[in-house]
Amino acid sequence: MNHPGGLALFAIMLGVFFAGLFWRRLPIGVALLVAAAVGLPVSGMGIPLRHLVEGAFTYFDPMMIIFSAMFFMKVIEADGSLRRLAVWFLSTFGRSPALLVVVMTLFIMFPAMLTGISTTSVLTTGALMAPPLIASGLSRTKTAALIGFVSVMGMLAPPINLLAMVIGQGVDMPYIGFAWPLLTISLPPALAGTILMGYKALKKADIASAVNALPGDSKRKTRLPFLPLGLVLGLMIAIRLMPGQIPDVGIPTIFMAGIIAALMLNGFAGVGRSLYDSLRMSLPVLGLLAGVGAFLQVMTLTGARGELVVAVLGLPAGLKYAGLAVALPFFGGISAFASSMVFGVPFLLSFLGSGSEIVICAGLTVLAGLGDLLPPGAINARFAVQVAGADRLTDVIRTLAPYLLTTALLALAAIHWSGHLNWLVSR
Repeated sequence: MNHPGGLALFAIMLGVFFAGLFWRRLPIGVALLVAAAVGLPVSGMGIPLRHLVEGAFTYFDPMMIIFSAMFFMKVIEADGSLRRLAVWFLSTFGRSPALLVVVMTLFIMFPAMLTGISTTSVLTTGALMAPPLIASGLSRTKTAALIGFVSVMGMLAPPINLLAMVIGQGVDMPYIGFAWPLLTISLPPALAGTILMGYKALKKADIASAVNALPGDSKRKTRLPFLPLGLVLGLMIAIRLMPGQIPDVGIPTIFMAGIIAALMLNGFAGVGRSLYDSLRMSLPVLGLLAGVGAFLQVMTLTGARGELVVAVLGLPAGLKYAGLAVALPFFGGISAFASSMVFGVPFLLSFLGSGSEIVICAGLTVLAGLGDLLPPGAINARFAVQVAGADRLTDVIRTLAPYLLTTALLALAAIHWSGHLNWLVSR
């Protein structure tokens, strides 16, 4: 019996994936797992469950990071620390619109920077800042667009970029040296987006009204609200500044230290709810990573991954960049993680030797990450519409179109001239 070749098998697996996703309405992770399970018998290898299970645990480290980071964010949200931080920076920087733009951008970004998931920012700091932005005169559509775009840039920024980890794990490249390339390619678009969409409103904002518009209990007393966050960030920075002197205990352990500090300072009331909410929010992404790992395992086992890499390697330069600009963002509209795994890995391999692999990988993550704001999924944009109370998703995407195009061109430029940007890696 003749079995399909690698690329044909890849097409069959993608067909099963799309059928499960759009016809049967399966979660993305489950659809990927079903596609992987179908790919094995079609290739003539039977159903070796060992490979499905082994593949599902390929990204176990990122899974642990996601859950621990989400738990940490929910704990400091529940104890009022996030609200206290928002009140502090609005009151402190409110008289200087330029500084307020910078601080607000970083504030919205930082949950996604810590977790590697854009929706974390939308549902925590984004939801917290939406009422003040609207009270300042910004339309609900622009508020949703600003929160969605800045949150995605936070997902792409250091210290944790899960898309880079996914691509790096696919080519055996350690997650080292990414900080400055990722910051350079994510922070300027985030700041530009906040300035162009929100500066006029923030310049005219009544800070007292903005503070009063913040959701949450304004009378809640939180002891040392900035200490848990400072502990987490301090440990992350210290480990990188003094390698060997301070043991690298792992990012999940650092988040657990922050959780314990927050609970000891402000009590254990509500910790069960925080644990439940963090698990509920992270399960779709954990399932997605399990499905991505199983899909990649089957592609590697059957040779489909190798043939896809060879096919990409054979593309002319012009088609290669066109493929980058189309495949990664639009497949990212279904799943940025799946896009990074399916297309990010072969495209990175196709660029080996043409410049800095780390800078190229950073650019690929930006192209894949923009998919969180694009149809059909547009998951980040949909959540942003909800928290801002905007009317239509299409209006938000239309508002974001020039920012998405400009950022994609920036990523393509970084990939093309990555050899000239290698100095960022060695900083």
